[in-house]
Amino acid sequence: MDQDRELLERWRAGDQAAGRDLFARYFDPLFRFFANKCNEPDELVQATFFALVKARDQFAGRSSFRTYLFTIARNELYRWLRTFKRERGFDPELSSIAEVATTAGSRLARNEEHRRLCAALRTLPVESQTLLELHYWEGLDATALAEVFDAQVATIRQRLSRARLALKDALAASAGAPLPLATVEDMDTWAKSLAG
Repeated sequence: MDQDRELLERWRAGDQAAGRDLFARYFDPLFRFFANKCNEPDELVQATFFALVKARDQFAGRSSFRTYLFTIARNELYRWLRTFKRERGFDPELSSIAEVATTAGSRLARNEEHRRLCAALRTLPVESQTLLELHYWEGLDATALAEVFDAQVATIRQRLSRARLALKDALAASAGAPLPLATVEDMDTWAKSLAG
């Protein structure tokens, strides 16, 4: 049994310290996940953990705990965005973070390249942005992403390919000095190196 599942099982059995340990392990990855999407990422981290507390007994172990947690995080993000953008409607496949919250992610940006990457990501539809961030910065592969997005692995690979091309185009169109990103693979390596 991996460490996450062991902590979860102990937490389910009433060990509050195990629950705190599990939360501590995932606070930073969840904060990073939300930081480029909203001004108050800690509120969404808290909402995700609260949803986890309510659903902790629903985890059946068919995926990793990490995948389960990011599925909850994605659902909390979409719930928040739908509430935030109620007056005009929100579609995660079409709406971008730049349309919803133009100042999102400024605290996460550590340097100019990171700010530029975050700005380019925010111009993509939320679904594409989320897919790329989970892939680049959380290391989720196509199988794990398929679980988070409730889609077939082949579909995720196609979405990932399209999202990568859209990001490359967004980076090329952004202001600033040209980046040495001759290929999509170069961009992948560069984006992964900017993980928070």
